[in-house]
Parts: sequence; C-alpha cells; structure tokens
Amino acid sequence: MTQPDTSAPPAPPTRSAWQDALERLATDRLTVHAGGGSKAQQRQHDKNRLTARERIRQLLDDGMPFDELMTFAGWEMYQDVGGCPSGGTVTGIGQIQGRPWMIIANDATVKAGAFFPITAKKVIRAQTIALENHLPVVYLVDSAGVYLPMQDEIFPDQDDFGRVFYLNARMSARGIPQIAAIMGNCVAGGAYLPVMCDTLIMTEGSGLYLAGPALVKAAIGQVVDSEDLGGASMHASIAGTVDYKEPDDAAALRRIRALADLYAQGESAPFARRRKETLPAPERDLTDLVGFDGSKTYDVRDLITALVDGGEFHEFKAEYGETLVCGFARAGGYPVAFVANQRTVIKKKLKSGGEPGLRTRIEVGGVIYGDSADKAARFIMDANQAGVPLVFLSDVTGFMVGRDSEQEGIIRRGAKLVNAVSNTVVPKITIITGGSFGAGNYAMNGKAYAPRFLFAWPSAKYAVMSGNAAAKTLMDIQLAALKRAGTEPDDEDILRLYDEVKSKYDTELDPRYAAARLWVDEIIEPNDTRDRLIRALEACAQNPHQDEFRVGVFQV
Repeated sequence: MTQPDTSAPPAPPTRSAWQDALERLATDRLTVHAGGGSKAQQRQHDKNRLTARERIRQLLDDGMPFDELMTFAGWEMYQDVGGCPSGGTVTGIGQIQGRPWMIIANDATVKAGAFFPITAKKVIRAQTIALENHLPVVYLVDSAGVYLPMQDEIFPDQDDFGRVFYLNARMSARGIPQIAAIMGNCVAGGAYLPVMCDTLIMTEGSGLYLAGPALVKAAIGQVVDSEDLGGASMHASIAGTVDYKEPDDAAALRRIRALADLYAQGESAPFARRRKETLPAPERDLTDLVGFDGSKTYDVRDLITALVDGGEFHEFKAEYGETLVCGFARAGGYPVAFVANQRTVIKKKLKSGGEPGLRTRIEVGGVIYGDSADKAARFIMDANQAGVPLVFLSDVTGFMVGRDSEQEGIIRRGAKLVNAVSNTVVPKITIITGGSFGAGNYAMNGKAYAPRFLFAWPSAKYAVMSGNAAAKTLMDIQLAALKRAGTEPDDEDILRLYDEVKSKYDTELDPRYAAARLWVDEIIEPNDTRDRLIRALEACAQNPHQDEFRVGVFQV
C-alpha cells in the first residue's frame, strides 16, 4: 500500500535582489513610456497624429534598436503639477538609412509637449552628445513652448532654453546635419529651433508662429486664424519658411528617411579606422558575477572579459596598483582601453621598512590607493597617445584616507589622476556598476568630466558618501543643532531621526534619482552592457577630429 506523501512541498526559490531590481526597472520604464497616459495618447490620434515613440519607430530602419537616452528625466519631479514623464521629450540614437542619428522628439501627451526646466536640460544634453560625436540630428517638433508657470527656471540661464538654439547654430557651423519636422505646435521661442536646421518639413494642420492667435489679438488687436498666421500652406507658399509640406506624419517621416539617405558620410574617428571583425564575448550572466548591494567581492577582470571580443584583455601593470585594473581590448571590433575598480581584497606587498624584507597590508577593493592612482594616470596618458577610447567601469568607494595614505601623497597622486581624466582627448564612456562615491566619482570620469556617454546599472549608488556613513554624519549634525537649541533627545528620538535621515539619503542614492536630474544618461541592464557599449563606440566613431593631448601642470 502506497503511503501518502506527507512531506512539506519544496520551498519556492528565493528571489534575488537583481530580479526585483530588474522587474522594477521594467515596470518603471513602462510607466514612463506611457507619457501623459492613454487619454492623452488618444487625443493625439484623434488629431491624426502619432505619439512621439510611434513616430520614432516609423523613422528607424526596420528591426534596428533605439538606444533611448535619459528615459527617467524628471522622474518623480514636478509632482505638484502632475509630473513630467521623461521630461516631456524622447531622445536617443537609432539607425536611419544605415547611419546612427540622434533623435529628439517632443511628447505632446505631456503638457502638450511644453518645456519644463528638465526638458530644456535634456534636449541640451542630447544636442551636446550629437555635437561631440558629430551625430546628425532629427527633431520631431510638437510643443506648446515654455511651460509658463516655471518660465524663470527655463528661460534665462546659460544652460536653459536659449542654449538649444545656440547648439543648433554650433552644430550647423560644424557641418553636422539637422533635419526638423514640425508635426503639431511650434510656438514662441521654440519656433527658432526648426528654422535653424538645414531642412524643415511641416505637416498640414501644424502651426509655426512666434505668437499664437490669442496672443496676437492681445498684443496688437489683430484677429487672425491659426492657418493664416502660421499654417503649413502659408509657410510653404507665402513666407517660404518650409522646405517640404507633407499631408501627415507618415509622409513627413518618409521624407526624412529619403533625405537622410542622400547625406554624405564623413570620415570615421582615427580609432575606428583600426576596427576589426567583431568576435563574440564569453557568455556570462553579469548579475551572477556582480552582487546587487555591493557586499559581494568579485574580480573585475571577469567583468571585463565578459564585455570584450573573445574575452581577450591585455592588462597593464597587472601586479602594481591592483585596486585599479587597466588594459587594452576590443569591443565590437573597436580598440578600447579599460580603467576599472577592482573589487577583491588584495594582499599588498610594501617596500621594506625598519625590518628586513617586504611587509604586507590588506587593501580593500573599490578604494583607490596612491599606487593605483599613479598607474591609472599613466595608463590614461598611454590611451591618449595611442588614440584609443577609454571605458571606465566605476564601482568606487573613494580614495584611501588616514595617516599612512596622506604621508604617501594620496592627494597629490589623486590630483594627477583627475588631471589625466580631465584633459583626455579620446572618447570617454563611463559605466557605473555599483558605488560612485565622493572623489572616486571624479577619478572614474563622472558627469563633471564630460564623458561622451554615462550609463548606470540599477545597482548604481551615486553620492558624496555611502548611505550609512552619510546618515550617521547628518544625524550627528542634527543632534548637535538640537542640543544647542536646548533639546536633549532620548534614544527613541535618536532612532527616529536616524531612520528619517537614512530613508531620505537612500532615496537620493537610487539611480533613478540621478537619472531624473540627468547625472547619468541612461539606466541599463547589466546583460545589455556589451551591446550598448559597442553602439556607443559606433556613435563616437562618427567624429573624425581629435585634439592634441596636453595635461598642463602635472603633479609628480
């Protein structure tokens, strides 16, 4: 007789932090992609117009990816006025007629495509990427202009709305193609953007004017309808502003593709002329290699070999300055030079001191020591001399502190590394895989050091110091302030205060917080890193110009 199975069912497998993070990223991305929501999308369709992302899909070559940039711009910002998903505009790089183009498309489902402060900054960053990499640009214009309740935050400063037109003109002077298609509203100062492009396309039913009918009536008392004031037919036949008038979105997008196919192809960057056949990288799940919370040690060489062609990596000074790993490889056939934070614990041999022989010390992975800074600075100079793009894999706690480190000249040696990073003339790409704290962010080519592209994994943490350290420091400051005010907090008050400070800081450590403010260009999944890196190199390859490498005063 068979006995019933009374054993407990097997426990379900434990979900990993990576699974939770990647699912949340996918969900949040879908939320952003919805723009102003289904009702706003339907209103766009009722006008016989496509949404921004629908336009981009029709514009791109069939089957080719769209590498969206700054997806999370404006994330959880402007909540008091309903938010601004993706900054009210969609930007990214995609192939049109076999060539990478930067695409900048207003999302009319978000406040009629109006420019918020983050919108201007996002468009400026997209234009800057195009300028630095000589990428041709398509603007899909459908915007109500500046969001007037915030005009003081959008209009006047150096990196505000006016910078968009400045970059228009600078790209034109550099011979970088720009095509604009007006596919809805284009009003006020925003009207200059398409008119400053090489080619201007406009769809019937769209409007292009410095002031709309209501403002014209208020300003000068003139009554005029939208079509006579700034319609496609008027601009095509009377004002002569429009180069091509098209009946609808689909026709305008076909026209862009036809024109793009005629543009001359410029020279490639010097490094791209040494491109070879792409070899596959060793297959590896990078979420198995790199822990999500930074507590797991790993050898960054394993990460590098998973990203490069054939897993072949030529390491520079492998036994010296081991908390930074440097070396040459190929990715997608392109030569590249890696600077990466090592995350293993290292037993370091030291020069002999009072006793004979060598002494040793333990060095912590993710920390930059003096010899590591020396090595990386020298390697960066070599990469510039060789004309090879630099790729920084950033998982950094910061520079080493303490008496021994100060006496070894950590400030002087760190300054040398920062100098080399600052004055680099080859393309620089940064990928933040974990922590990016303090001055380590600077040494590893953070946003202030003009990377051509800056990507972050969902595990990235971006701040002046780690969460626990910052929470304790901030809490100590607040406790001191309370005591000066005559309040003596008890243990419960201290715990509550710590939790409040820690919660706020943890929110600010999240990569979405950084992405919302454009401190990173995109949050990417770890296993997409190689493909995104190769396509970023392809974008960098469009600029044939390389400046002379000079470092000025160099600490030795």
